[in-house]
Amino acid sequence: MTVAEMFRVDGAVALVTGAGRGIGRATALALAEAGADVVVSARTAEQVEDTASAIRSIGRRAVAVVADVNDLDGLAALPEAAMAELGGLDILVNNAGGSFPKPLLDTSARSFEQAFHFNVTTAFELTKLSVPALLAGGGGSIVNISSAIGRLSDRGFAAYGTAKAALTHLTRLTACDLAPHIRVNGIAVGSVATSALDMVLVDASIRNQMEASTPLRRLGRPEDIAAGVVYLCSDAGSFITGKLLEIDGGVEAPTLGLGLPDLEPDGEDAGL
Repeated sequence: MTVAEMFRVDGAVALVTGAGRGIGRATALALAEAGADVVVSARTAEQVEDTASAIRSIGRRAVAVVADVNDLDGLAALPEAAMAELGGLDILVNNAGGSFPKPLLDTSARSFEQAFHFNVTTAFELTKLSVPALLAGGGGSIVNISSAIGRLSDRGFAAYGTAKAALTHLTRLTACDLAPHIRVNGIAVGSVATSALDMVLVDASIRNQMEASTPLRRLGRPEDIAAGVVYLCSDAGSFITGKLLEIDGGVEAPTLGLGLPDLEPDGEDAGL
């Protein structure tokens, strides 16, 4: 096998959550281009069907499953679809997740727990549900999509940053649990130009600020992350498990601060 051939995943079956757009869609398409058949899942039927259609157009099989990963009771349908429709499961990409930043004192316990549920519990549960299918084929690879904010710090990210840090450590722990037959790795994503950033990128000055704050002087593309997933899932990454691949343009600080003010003491004796 040549080095170039090591980056192929020919004949593999992959499952990608949050595959309707952005990083999830790019990942599903990249895996298909590398030779995999793919189960694609997202909450919006039109988006997930469009991703599946794009996969079929390049000659691979695709199954579209409309699902909200927050509904843990419905997660079993995803690996089941891979087994029933595509004959197995070799790759799981836990991509669905997210949370809006919010000042610490405006972050309720409920919203904190919701961020943890969406970013960590869903990946934990789908991983467990997928293990029997992965082992049935002799093993496989799992990739969790984390975030640079899981290691960086800035105001407003207590819920999301904590959740992504937990997902990163969950990656290490499950890699230990599932070795040697199932590899588990993660990707810490930096600022990527997806629809999630559209509301701020319409302002050219904000985009310029984010690019200037990134050592590589550009925002990431969904395909940058997708290429990392293919690497980790292919034979090229076969000696990697329990690790976090940082695809973030080299940042060591958030590229866009929220500008949240200092909290001020209430009363002249408040700091005593």
